[in-house]
Amino acid sequence: QVQLVESGGGSVQAGGSLRLSCLASGHTYSSYCMAWFRQAPGKEREEVAGIDADGSTTYADSVKGRFTISQDSAKNTVYLQMNSLKPEDTATYYCATRAGWMCWGYDMDDWGKGIPVTISS
Repeated sequence: QVQLVESGGGSVQAGGSLRLSCLASGHTYSSYCMAWFRQAPGKEREEVAGIDADGSTTYADSVKGRFTISQDSAKNTVYLQMNSLKPEDTATYYCATRAGWMCWGYDMDDWGKGIPVTISS
């Protein structure tokens, strides 16, 4: 089973930036993708960004142009750089992975425990 550990969350003012990290261990898949999800209080979980096995990226419309997902394979780490943060970005953010080429729209195999992000106005 893959273990995913998120870090880098916290509280910032609107307009600020945060970078989330997700350290992965135990990957045995020949190919896999990674993604970031978020869930705000009282709302459904939504997919925020995904990076495919070939490095292609996909973003939710709500974060496009502000968030960037990237991967450092040597460090087994995926990042989510979040800029121009808005109060509506407040949520618990989860890292996830699945065996396969792409993540967007697919059920994920493994999840991190999540990390809170709070944006104040």
